[in-house]
Amino acid sequence: MDNHHAHIELLQQQVALFNNQQAYNALFLHFYPSLQQFAFSFLRSKQLSEEVVSDVFIKIWEKRKTLHTITNLKFYLFTSTRNTALNYLKKQKGLQNLLPDEYWVELKSVFFDPEQLMITTEMIHNIHTAVQSLPARCKLIFKLIKEEGLKYREVAELLDISVKTVENQMTLALKKIGSAIGFDIHRSVLSGVKSA
Repeated sequence: MDNHHAHIELLQQQVALFNNQQAYNALFLHFYPSLQQFAFSFLRSKQLSEEVVSDVFIKIWEKRKTLHTITNLKFYLFTSTRNTALNYLKKQKGLQNLLPDEYWVELKSVFFDPEQLMITTEMIHNIHTAVQSLPARCKLIFKLIKEEGLKYREVAELLDISVKTVENQMTLALKKIGSAIGFDIHRSVLSGVKSA
């Protein structure tokens, strides 16, 4: 287990066993940006997405006694955020499901380690342009895997799609990026991000 995961688990234990408010605040600050952006993908509202994440963490505090039993807190929080966001949507619009082309996704400007791939600033710009032009669902899948570090099966469960669909969408994204910089990026990075 790496130091990052060990730190998160320690914070979980502190909250669950000792009602540690500082540890709870640290968890909130650590996960808030990612969860808020994920909620925004569904809601397209900064205010509502902030409310969703606040609701998720209020429930975390209310159920803190069992927090130490959650083995994958990040995935648990993403799932809770999705469920809460979809409940907001139902109240707002009466929607049962969000269509794939309705996702609203913002990505960071660098997705790969430039030194590892030996790519230039111009290539990074081309990658960014290629990713921003991806279809909405494809872009969201790419973000969840490359930026958030979720596994293929986790993304499939979050978005209610098959693992095969996730694989296909990542292949599409990496091919588009590769063609934008004239490099077989698919072969170089896909094996590194796909895990069970």
